[in-house]
Amino acid sequence: MEKNYNPKDIEEPLYDFWEKNGFFKPNNNLNKPTFCIMMPPPNITGNLHMGHAFQQTIMDILIRYHRMQGKNTLWQVGTDHAGIATQILIERQIFLEEKKTKKDYGRNNFVKKMWKWKKKSNFSVTKQMRRLGNSVDWEREKFTLDPDISDSVKEAFIILYKNNLIYQKKRLVHWDSKLETVISDLEVEHRLVKSKKWLIRYPIVKSTKTINTKYLLVATTRPETLLGDTALAVNPKDYKYNHLIGQFVICPIVNRIIPIIGDDYADLNKDTGCVKITPAHDFNDYEVGQRHKLPMINIFTFNGKIKSNSSVYNYQGKESNSYNSFIPIEFQNLDILSARKKIVCEIKKLGFLENIEECNILTPYSDRSGVIIQPMLTNQWYLKTSQLSKLAISVVREKKIKFIPDQYESMYLSWMNNIKDWCISRQLWWGHRIPIWYDDKKNAYVGHNEKKIREEYNISNDIILNQDNDVLDTWFSSALWTFSTLGWPKKTEFLKVFHSTNVLVSGFDIIFFWIARMIMLTMYFVKDCHGNPQIPFKDVYITGLIRDEEGKKMSKSKGNVIDPIDMIDGISLNKLIEKRTNNLLKPHLSEKIRDRTVKQFPNGIDSTGTDALRFTFSALASNTRDIQWDMNRLKGYRNFCNKLWNASRFVLINTKNHNYFNFSIDDNMLLINKWILIKFNNTVKSYRNSLDTYRFDIAANILYDFVWNVFCDWYLEFVKSIIKLGTSQDIYFTKNILIYILELLLRLSHPIIPFITESIWQRVKIIKNIEDKTIMLQPFPEYNDQLFDENILSNISWIKKIIIFLRNTRVKMNISPTKLLPLFLKNINSEKENIIKENKFFLKNMAFLDKINILSNKDDEPFLSIKKIIDGVEILIPILKMVNKETEVKRLNKEIKKIKSQILISEEKTSNQDFLSYAPKNIINQEIKKLKNLNEVYLKLSQQLKLFNNS
Repeated sequence: MEKNYNPKDIEEPLYDFWEKNGFFKPNNNLNKPTFCIMMPPPNITGNLHMGHAFQQTIMDILIRYHRMQGKNTLWQVGTDHAGIATQILIERQIFLEEKKTKKDYGRNNFVKKMWKWKKKSNFSVTKQMRRLGNSVDWEREKFTLDPDISDSVKEAFIILYKNNLIYQKKRLVHWDSKLETVISDLEVEHRLVKSKKWLIRYPIVKSTKTINTKYLLVATTRPETLLGDTALAVNPKDYKYNHLIGQFVICPIVNRIIPIIGDDYADLNKDTGCVKITPAHDFNDYEVGQRHKLPMINIFTFNGKIKSNSSVYNYQGKESNSYNSFIPIEFQNLDILSARKKIVCEIKKLGFLENIEECNILTPYSDRSGVIIQPMLTNQWYLKTSQLSKLAISVVREKKIKFIPDQYESMYLSWMNNIKDWCISRQLWWGHRIPIWYDDKKNAYVGHNEKKIREEYNISNDIILNQDNDVLDTWFSSALWTFSTLGWPKKTEFLKVFHSTNVLVSGFDIIFFWIARMIMLTMYFVKDCHGNPQIPFKDVYITGLIRDEEGKKMSKSKGNVIDPIDMIDGISLNKLIEKRTNNLLKPHLSEKIRDRTVKQFPNGIDSTGTDALRFTFSALASNTRDIQWDMNRLKGYRNFCNKLWNASRFVLINTKNHNYFNFSIDDNMLLINKWILIKFNNTVKSYRNSLDTYRFDIAANILYDFVWNVFCDWYLEFVKSIIKLGTSQDIYFTKNILIYILELLLRLSHPIIPFITESIWQRVKIIKNIEDKTIMLQPFPEYNDQLFDENILSNISWIKKIIIFLRNTRVKMNISPTKLLPLFLKNINSEKENIIKENKFFLKNMAFLDKINILSNKDDEPFLSIKKIIDGVEILIPILKMVNKETEVKRLNKEIKKIKSQILISEEKTSNQDFLSYAPKNIINQEIKKLKNLNEVYLKLSQQLKLFNNS
């Protein structure tokens, strides 16, 4: 082995070795137990971020763990076309480079350009996945716009449409006026911004003499929408206004007469208590309009301007002539904010403006384009989810699908119990085009393509058919991911073998947008051999969100994003600054980001390698919702990898040319070798239990503790003594166990740190006579319930305590670490005496002792010594000629004072009648025994102090 651990030298060559040999593929034995994970497909729009790296590390740990258990494993890899995000990116690119828009290209040529870009971007994403060590089956890599996936998407749409679960309707949606498309709730960012509130008078139409009120006062933050008002609402419980319900007001500027309605939506305690209702441009108003069957007036164009003529619809979304479509010419074709200013001026001029108030408003923005979202009345395609959600709710309630941690189950059920129909259409060019064709009479036909539609519906070639211009929401194709990637709707062998999948690893932010929809659609389309709905996965493991070291969300605008690859390979400060400030949507933030980066990484980021990064992710994978990134822990786990490398190198150097043989534990085996076998066996049990319960953080800590504290700090130190002082037989047997434990330890560690373990294992396998090519196909260590002996563990623990005491004494007493000390033991039983005799050379070598003497219980102590009782045995170190008398007297006085305070507390407790009357008997006995031991220690320390004072 190379002297220094350098991950750059081993990682990429090893990954090529794995991939070229096909180790990631499912095996040919389809009758074996299976384990399958579907990778949530990352968008092709950019590089993998920390969240991707974190989740993919967790998935790879699981896949490698189950592969080593002999299961037929499939980790299905793929990428998502990311409709809106990708189209924005390409539109921006062609405008910057060519000063063209997508309309200059036309739909077909624009889509061709996007496909060309996709090939380049997809390569970048998959290259990063390889650097992370992802053991995915690359030959089965999928893209959500691949022909076979497209066929699956079309088939799903057709079935849902023919079963009356998909329909088209004019409804209110979140509208992005820059992209000119509907967007999902997930793509809306709510910001608190400074704004104004305008109080406007609506004159009452007096139909009777009993009405004395001249007008109703309405507060609005969007005065331009009054052009689309169709009612004013007051609360029926509001005694000030409820007598006006059924009357009418005049809508200013357009002079439209609209009714006053009674509805609980009007809050008695908010603003004026009167609310203007604009069903075509506000979600709450839309619901009120549906309840009262109000007309809907659309006043905005799709690109965010005031229309020349408004569009009027009845509450069902059909065109209506109930109101005229008049819009004053001075407002026509103005953008919304310009129209707002003019409308406010006109209202003031007409005398209808009561007041203007400053306020903060939660305003919806598109996180894609950055423009303010406008609720817009548009014709969209919807999927009925109420029917689909019933089964999806029941399987979670019945624990057929489990959420880990389980608190996310209630979040899922809350969303599902309040589910609304899903708007599945988008006004984009990049995506799955809706498989609906129309003839010149607007009759709709559904099918895979125009040819099949003409055949199925017997439509002649004389009739022109035009396909729907909209594409499906990206989440629609993603919702089919667990089965479309396995070949559905064909009954493929892979679908039969690997579906249902085992676990989904995802984030809590897309439980509704993706996870819930996958459950609904999978159960609708995929059935088992008995015709029962299949679930997409059995477990849903929800990861926390990786935040920066200050607990803030990572984002490019904050300048706190860290590319996982930059931690693996390292990056200079200048390149890091360039990366963080390049292509900022807000260029003015670049200086602030630069300063932050210099402060955080004055020397750039050091290379740590993939394994250290993976170990850090595993150690941070707790059940918390937010996970704070810590660069110091990353450096610490880089040191851990280095420790494992150096320890392995020590083993290999000392077992060169060793003839390994299989063995069994017997009485002739050294106690320390029995101990390491038992300790490792116990580690296997707790480690496997942690991985089986998705506690990757606990697994990482267990592994760290065994490698660092048990194997390296103790066992190897014992081994050095054996090699130096042991018999030839002990040395030979110990080398055998060294190789045995190291090889098993590498297998145990492999799922978390695959590169370093494979690299070392390739050398260890030669000594252990293993002919297999890779560690990843070796059996995972199993717990042996026969291999346990409490006496062995406690005896070695006792020896370790003695060594620690001796080492600590040297430090406290400032004794040279190499000065040989005499050691005396008193009050020792025969078992422990035998342990000392068997392990005398360990103690002498590891604690630098010149002799070990056992005193009989009758012997006086003819010397001044430091004493400690360890597991009932008195440990004595004569120190009169070795220590500073004054220093030791101070130490003893301090110890005595501490023991005195403990005795007083214990005496108070054991003399307390309430404690003696009500505490459990075993607790009382423990306290009495504790007091006795404290008094014994106090007596011995006092005697020692007396000896010092008299010396």
